[in-house]
Order: sequence, then structure tokens, then C-alpha cells
Amino acid sequence: MRAGTTFPLQSRSGAGKYALMLILNDISLRIAGRLLIDHASLTLPAGTKAGIVGRNGTGKTTLFKAITGEMPLETGDISIPKNARIGQVAQEAPGTEDSLLEIVLAADKERVALLEEEKNTTDAARIAAIHERLTDIGAHTAEARAATILAGLGFDEGAQARPASSFSGGWRMRVALASVLFAEPDLLLLDEPTNYLDLEGTLWLETYVAKYPHTVLLISHDRDLLNKAVNNIVHLDQKKITLWKGGYDQFERQRAEKAALQEKSRAKQEAMRKHMESFVERFRAKASKARQAQSRLKALQRMAPVEAMINNEVKPFSFPAPQKVVASPIIAIDQGYVGYTENKPVLKNVTLRIDNDDRIALLGANGNGKSTFAKLLSGRLPLQSGTLTIAPQLKVSLFAQHQLDDLRPEESAIEHVRRVMPEAPEPKVRGRVAQFGLATEKMNTAAKDLSGGERARLLMGLAAMDGPNLFILDEPTNHLDIDSREALVHALNDYPGAVIIISHDRHLLEATADRLWIVRDGNVMPFEGDMEDYKREITGKGAKPKAEKEKPAVAAFEKPALSKEEQRRQAAEKRLAMEGLAKQIKRLEGQLDKARKHLAKLDKDLTDPELYRNPSKAASIAKERGELARLIDENDEKWLVMTTEYEEAVGG
Repeated sequence: MRAGTTFPLQSRSGAGKYALMLILNDISLRIAGRLLIDHASLTLPAGTKAGIVGRNGTGKTTLFKAITGEMPLETGDISIPKNARIGQVAQEAPGTEDSLLEIVLAADKERVALLEEEKNTTDAARIAAIHERLTDIGAHTAEARAATILAGLGFDEGAQARPASSFSGGWRMRVALASVLFAEPDLLLLDEPTNYLDLEGTLWLETYVAKYPHTVLLISHDRDLLNKAVNNIVHLDQKKITLWKGGYDQFERQRAEKAALQEKSRAKQEAMRKHMESFVERFRAKASKARQAQSRLKALQRMAPVEAMINNEVKPFSFPAPQKVVASPIIAIDQGYVGYTENKPVLKNVTLRIDNDDRIALLGANGNGKSTFAKLLSGRLPLQSGTLTIAPQLKVSLFAQHQLDDLRPEESAIEHVRRVMPEAPEPKVRGRVAQFGLATEKMNTAAKDLSGGERARLLMGLAAMDGPNLFILDEPTNHLDIDSREALVHALNDYPGAVIIISHDRHLLEATADRLWIVRDGNVMPFEGDMEDYKREITGKGAKPKAEKEKPAVAAFEKPALSKEEQRRQAAEKRLAMEGLAKQIKRLEGQLDKARKHLAKLDKDLTDPELYRNPSKAASIAKERGELARLIDENDEKWLVMTTEYEEAVGG
């Protein structure tokens, strides 16, 4: 690392210790002959929390390597305060016989060195100095802090005492993350930390990073993490680096506004250029106009072109609709037990039903049985006891990240699809691959040479090829960038079958699921609350929402019927709600009508040449017009949402 060993910063330095933490000055980066960053600059004050975003392959991880000195710069330089300490997650997860707690505590090199020196010195003055320093760095709270971080990342007290060698690679990576968080470096670099976390760990990390006392650079494709944990966005695009204030949603909105403004300026400049060129062509040979023509020619030469913002549209996902609609419920389980070893079930006494239009998000920490439940539903694991009722002709498909290893590395996407459609003509095979969202030039590329995101698209497309009635997705976003994740949201919302999702991406869950089920304590049950309630539970900021098991399905298929009194009460509540919504819509329509009339008046005022004799008044009217247009757009959107809700409710 460029800035030396990483030490914990408890009582050592604050965000204000340095005015500036990171300066990139005119840097260029090239890897394998490909220019990734071209003469880009960036300045980050100390204490900044910045999310680094950009399409896969734009150079985000390479930039981290340049900051830590692992990657040489082609041009420019990177400045970091002399004594500032950089921390990042170790590339190799610890696998020693040391306990997890010991591994994390060892990350505080200064504390370890001071404690060792204390054992070996007899100098009273030195011992006093050591004790003073240990107090300064909060050594007396070190074990509690380390244990808190490990607990937040999913390790209970028993797990913290176990050796690292007893855990799988993914869990060891969490220990590596815990170590760097415990060390609290001045500049914390996190590269896709949620890829080896579950939703619970992601929610904890979101809160931790938001409160982190020093500077953070976070590479992530998790929209919610980028909205809640950072206050700046560093965007890598077209080999340049741009800093935007706010979280990801603000960045996206500001960038869209800038693109619209830039396009407007470009069109205006192009019209001006054509007018000037026309003038020059008409009058350059005419003596009386020659000076004016030359003047315009020079102006043309000085005119810096306004570049159009390149919009690299992400390829959409497309999942075929089920060929046959299956009546609800499509799956019903009554007192089901399932596991991998006889008499040792992972899930016990599970009673629930799934309907043909359900959109369910499975919550619960890793290791509680979410993947086991997914295997049961997809037919990969049988019930040990109990009743499992499956609707006739039901098709279930499962996508899981570990299945990426099942792709044939030497075969292309075309060849993978041809195995499933051996009799289909070539155009039909290519058409089906195109639905996966793979570019034409990648269709004949061997699977081993595709990017992680492209392989995920291929596997997801293959899983959904038969038009399943139930599509189960286990961590589908790990290799997808933000735009591809958004494309997946749209595809799942357009898909007419039932969907069950396991994911650490909160935005994906909130945008696609309308039911939350939690897997814990050996059972699967509805979660009575929303994602905010679940986050409060995970982070310990609120009482646990009540999670109750559904009542057994009548005859394994029938939902309990409502009493007539309850039906009348619900109908009355719905009628009152719709009447209130109709009034709101009418009121909003009146406000929009008045606003549009006023906008037309302002537009008329702005066409009056006399107005511009008073520049301040003209500027004031132009500003009012821009603000009014923005408000009209916002309220138009609100009106559309409200009327859609009203029509669906009344129609339903």
C-alpha cells in the first residue's frame, strides 16, 4: 500500500486531521494496451464518502490499484497525505487456526506491538508511556469493537471463537472485511464488498459506512448502498472521472438533466454554426460583406463543439411467458420437513402456499436455509416428511450463481442454446440468444471468455427458456452493473409468472417483490413488515416486527374465506379510499391546469423584445418559468401514478 501499514484510528485522528485526502492530477491509466482513464482529475476532501460507479470494464478496480501504488500511471500523479493510512480488504481470506476474534484484533498492528513491548520492558517510564498510548487508541475497548463488527457481518459469539480454517471462502472474506473495518484507516477502499454478504450483512454495512469517521471510496453496483452510505458519486465514463454531489439517485437525476441541457446546447450551437456557414458562403466574395464574413469564419474556428453525451443503452432482459397458466395455488406445503441428512432437517414443520402471481422475497441470514428452500421448490431436494402438493403441469426454473460453473467453458451462447433447441433453424437460435441481452458480437464467444455479467445473462436466459410458471432467482445480481440490475427489475416486473428472489440487493427486492418471507429458526414464514422494518430489526434500531406462520391451507389449496362482515368492512374502506383518491386527482388536475396557463403566459412574456431592456426582470421571469416547468413535470408524474392506482383499484 502506498501509505504504509494500516492502524486503527480510535482516538488517533479525525476526519479533520487532513484538509484533503486524495488528489488525482491529470492521470491516465492503461491496462493490456487499452486506455481506461485519459487525463482525468479528482479532488476529495477528508471525510468524504464516495461511491465509484461506471459500467463493467471502465477501470474502477484499476483505479484502486493506482491509488495503492500497485498500478503505474501513464500520466499525472496521485497525492495522499504523507502519514495517511490506506486500508482495503485483503485479496486472500484468512484460513489459519487462529480464531476470528484473534484475526480481527491482530489488524491493529500498533496495539499488538505495544502489548508485546509491555511484556518485555522493565523501564517504568516506558511502561507508563505505553499505558497512556493504549488508552489513547482505545485498546481497552478493542475486543468489544471487534466483536461488534464480526456480529454485524453474521458471526455470533460461538463463531467468533472458532478457527478461520473451519469456514468456507465466502465467510472468510467477511473476516477480511471485518479486519479492515476494525483498523479504521484514514482512506478506506471497498471493492464490491456486498458480493460476499447476504442482505443482513449488507444492511449492517450500509449503516456502518454511513457513520464511518474517515474517508471512504466504495465501488458498488448496489443502488441502495450508494443512496444510504455515501454523499458523493465518482462516475467513470468515456475515460473521464466526474464527481457528483449526493447519492446515486441524485447523481442519476442530475446527469439526466445535464444530458438534456447539453443536447439542447448542442442543437442550438449546430443551428448557429449552419447559419454562420451559410452567411460565409453567401458573402465571402462580396466586398461590402467580406469583413463580416471573415469575422464569422474566425468565430466558427473558435467555436468549441458541444459534445453529445453518449448514452450506452444497456441490453434488456426478456423472459418468455409461461405457455400455460396454472391455477393457484401452484405449490402448497403442509408440515414439511426438508434437509440433506436423515433426521437432521434444515427446515421443519413448513406450512405455506404459493400462488401463480406471487412475488416473494426470501429474507434471512446465510446458513438459515434459503437455498435449501429454493432447492425444495425447484425439485432438486425432496421432502423428508409432510405433504408437498404441486399443481399439474407446473414448470419451475432456478437460477443460482454457483451454476455459472456449470456452463461449458469452450462453448458459445449459440451452442448452449442449440443444445436446448436442436431442431430450430439458426435465425431462431440467434433470436433466442438476443433475448438474453447478449450483444451480437458476443454470441459466438466461448463462455470462458465472457464477462461475469454476460455469463450471468446467458445462464439466466437458459434457466427461463421454457417459460416457467415459477422462476426462482438466488443472488442474480452479483455480476451485474447498476444499469443491468435495473433492466432485470423491468424484466421481472413484466414477467407474468410467479417469482421468488433471494438477494442482498435491497433495491431489487423492493422493486419486484410484494411479499416478504423470512427463513430462520428452521422455518419459513411471512414477515409482517416492510424492508425498513427488517433493516431496523437487523441493525437493532427497533422492536422486532411480528413474524407469524401462515395458517395451514385448507385442503392444501384453498385460502381461508373472509366472513361477510369482513368483506363489507373491506369494501367500505376501499370505497372511502377511492373517493379520497378521486378528490386528490381532481384537485391536482385543477392545479396543473392553472400552472400550464401561467406557463403559457410566461412563454409569451419571454418572446417580447421589450422585456430584455430590463435584464434582471428577464432573468427573473426565465428562472420562474424553469421552476414552474419542473413543478409541472413532477406533478404530471404524480398525477399519472395516482390515476393508474385509481383505475387499477376500480377496475379490480
